[in-house]
Amino acid sequence: MTLTPGKLWGLRRMADAQGRFKMTAVDQRPPIKNPIAAYHGTAEAPWEDVARFKTLLVQTLQGASTAMLLDPHYAIPMGLDALSPTKGLIVTLEDSLFQDTPGGRLSAEIDDWSVGKIKRMGGDAVKVLAWYRPDASAEVCQAQQDFTKAIGAACAKYDIPFLFELLVYPLAGDADQTKDYVEMTGKRADDVLRSVEEFAKPDYGVDVFKLESPVNAADADGSAAVQAVFDEMGRLADRPWVMLSAGAGKPEFKAILEHAYHAGASGYLAGRAIWLEAFGAYPDWGAIEAGLRGGSVDYMNDLNALTDAAATPWFDHPLYAGKAGFQPSDASFRHGYEDI
Repeated sequence: MTLTPGKLWGLRRMADAQGRFKMTAVDQRPPIKNPIAAYHGTAEAPWEDVARFKTLLVQTLQGASTAMLLDPHYAIPMGLDALSPTKGLIVTLEDSLFQDTPGGRLSAEIDDWSVGKIKRMGGDAVKVLAWYRPDASAEVCQAQQDFTKAIGAACAKYDIPFLFELLVYPLAGDADQTKDYVEMTGKRADDVLRSVEEFAKPDYGVDVFKLESPVNAADADGSAAVQAVFDEMGRLADRPWVMLSAGAGKPEFKAILEHAYHAGASGYLAGRAIWLEAFGAYPDWGAIEAGLRGGSVDYMNDLNALTDAAATPWFDHPLYAGKAGFQPSDASFRHGYEDI
């Protein structure tokens, strides 16, 4: 795969100098909005409180992060000024409101936002989550594939990295129905692996995968059998990939990372495993900040030490090996910029 200058620059901005990703997710909407709304007894959470918490996440956690993932609804309007220019800026493009149909879930972009807009406002990468089940209806699978291909094509046009997140979810006939952004109870490893295999095809244009554990978080026990599943996921991804936490607890997510790093992952992009405990003190803002600066940062430092010791630098991945730099004469510097 040829790395164009914009994608190369964005990958560098997201990672540390050694090519490892230590990224914090601040883009969650329902997992933050819903508890705040429940506390106030309102249908919608007060915008100011959601944005204030996200801004506090930027202020307290960016020091241990190589990049921050922000959303256009809350984190960017209030928190962007707090983000250090030394940190990578990833912007989420998918709407948190998805459409449930009898055949499965359909994703959509946030109204009035696009890959081009993210590029123009200074984003270093575009992140999109797509709910996906390979056994959903053919129409839903095709719609999700088309949705992803369109974003991949736009990222190629505007020369910005495409960071793609996959999550399996319950279909109508499954037990333990939920619309929450959490790990699906009873998920099958095969659903995760087949999803990764599909979107690793070159016509989707994915530069970095953000992946969930292929096994239940509680089952990441260090065994050879579990490691084999992670190894297969890394083989299928066939490009740099990072782990998401999906609401896993601190010990469980660290165990997941240990498996992932043995399988070739290049880092993490996580949120709730890092900051959920501190968020539990809402609406005591002083306690929240103390928890973030204390336990959350301590946990990130622990994850970062593990990442430094065991993660694979993104530019050492076979897909990008030898492509972490350019010569001025490279045609890739000239290609693709005429239409921007």
